[in-house]
Amino acid sequence: MVGAKMAGAAAASIRERQTVALKRMLNFNVPHVKNSTGEPVWKVLIYDRFGQDIISPLLSVKELRDMGITLHLLLHSDRDPIPDVPAVYFVMPTEENIDRICQDLRNQLYESYYLNFISAISRSKLEDIANAALAASAVTQVAKVFDQYLNFITLEDDMFVLCNQNKELVSYRAINRPDITDTEMETVMDTIVDSLFCFFVTLGAVPIIRCSRGTAAEMVAVKLDKKLRENLRDARNSLFTGDTLGAGQFSFQRPLLVLIDRNIDLATPLHHTWTYQALVHDVLDFHLNRVNLEESSGMENSPAGARPKRKNKKSYDLTPVDKFWQKHKGSPFPEVAESVQQELESYRAQEDEVKRLKSIMGLEGEDEGAISMLSDNTAKLTSAVSSLPELLEKKRLIDLHTNVATAVLEHIKARKLDVYFEYEEKIMSKTTLDKSLLDIISDPDAGTPEDKMRLFLIYYISAQQAPSEADLEQYKKALTDAGCNLNPLQYIKQWKAFAKMASAPTSYGNTTTKPMGLLSRVMNTGSQFVMEGVKNLVLKQQNLPVTRILDNLMEMKSNPETDDYRYFDPKMLRGNDSSVPRNKNPFQEAIVFVVGGGNYIEYQNLVDYIKGKQGKHILYGCSELFNATQFIKQLSQLGQK
Repeated sequence: MVGAKMAGAAAASIRERQTVALKRMLNFNVPHVKNSTGEPVWKVLIYDRFGQDIISPLLSVKELRDMGITLHLLLHSDRDPIPDVPAVYFVMPTEENIDRICQDLRNQLYESYYLNFISAISRSKLEDIANAALAASAVTQVAKVFDQYLNFITLEDDMFVLCNQNKELVSYRAINRPDITDTEMETVMDTIVDSLFCFFVTLGAVPIIRCSRGTAAEMVAVKLDKKLRENLRDARNSLFTGDTLGAGQFSFQRPLLVLIDRNIDLATPLHHTWTYQALVHDVLDFHLNRVNLEESSGMENSPAGARPKRKNKKSYDLTPVDKFWQKHKGSPFPEVAESVQQELESYRAQEDEVKRLKSIMGLEGEDEGAISMLSDNTAKLTSAVSSLPELLEKKRLIDLHTNVATAVLEHIKARKLDVYFEYEEKIMSKTTLDKSLLDIISDPDAGTPEDKMRLFLIYYISAQQAPSEADLEQYKKALTDAGCNLNPLQYIKQWKAFAKMASAPTSYGNTTTKPMGLLSRVMNTGSQFVMEGVKNLVLKQQNLPVTRILDNLMEMKSNPETDDYRYFDPKMLRGNDSSVPRNKNPFQEAIVFVVGGGNYIEYQNLVDYIKGKQGKHILYGCSELFNATQFIKQLSQLGQK
């Protein structure tokens, strides 16, 4: 099974790999051939929430239908028997899922069963299924049982997250709880390692692992090294056979896996941001590539030609197919607003052209002139009509981004996010500040209590020495008056005291954002984005701590920050515990994985960093993806104790 899974390895981003694996599974684990003329075999897909989260960012309902999936249902829902149809199951091998599958067998729901487990199933659970099948005399109906090793969620070509359903289990809070027992910690680590193992099986490569010492990241590294090693030893069942096949996009070199602990940088996840994707994640409800917007009532004066608005939740999928999203998700927000405007104008021009042709066509049979005009217009109309579907799709994307960008803009204006972003950038790069922190905290118009708290925490984390007790009291009072919950600060204080013993605070490079004057071009009256008062900040590329660490390790630079990182090579016969790398060449491909949660700011920073490196690739992964609101909530829970 694995051999074939690897064969398509040269094709790929992790997103393609996982999609190919899913299509193969839906095709009864036979490689899916695009151009087969026959109708697909009609079947039902039964998944649990985990399976649903893995499939939904990758395959649309239409793609499922093309694969012959007529019905997709949750395992634990009431399902009617469909006796003459095969069923493909895609579920985690948990007790309750196994019980439910056994029940399906007893009730003879389907013609045949293809059982696919997201993560490897244990021997004992497999026996439970076998016993149930025997008892229900349905042994012949259980066609195949497969471990798919797909227990991770791919969000972008170069980004993945471990899980979404039980993310509390592997959250920053879970790993950093003061009262966590060793056995609980083991469970958390095993969960993370299981997913990372699945990730490398799907990627088809055995990485070289580097991690910092004395952190949760180190525990993950030790366990992952062991798991990969055991699998490689077991030659008959190794999942990495023909390893060179899957070594990477072009190179035969193995990828580098850098395991980073969230604690090395707590400022970035709290940072206000300025790029499109990160802003959408920060201020809107953006989850597994889908953004949910609540239509506000102030939208009555919508642009002409828009559908009448219903006041309800709308959700949009921001996918790789969306060209505008792919192009602009990393752009500063003002640029995005301008591009939406340009797209709209070019769309209107095309639309007017089609209308013009239609009106000429209405002249039929009036006079000779019209007839001669007709003949050259027929060709034009034909091309206009053939471009209609494309035009409609363009219209859909423009509407989508107009709505999303408008929603983001409302937040920026209401909360003065541009001011926060610029001020935090200055704090993090130790530039002189033009106005006092207290002023912003005390300004009732600037942001929500949470925005103020984020700003203060960044200041506190980035400060070389903590503010004096007297100053701290003053800040605390201002924060309390502004309605902030001080719990997160409690935790950060303990964390900082602890981190200080361990190492010096991380520096964020010295960078500044240059305001470019207000948005001159977007300010013209034709634009529907009223950006007045919002600063047009342009970003200068600076490397965040995560990117810096990766750069040192990937390029084999010597740097005190990363010199004592541990080095693991699961392929070496004896695991040796040296931090001395065997291979001295820079890596072509790397995976950065943050234990304790990641964000789109770091992802974007890595993407920008690698753009300047010819022929190199980076993947960013994290145990969970949280925005600042969710992170503050976890810090607050940690600070309560």
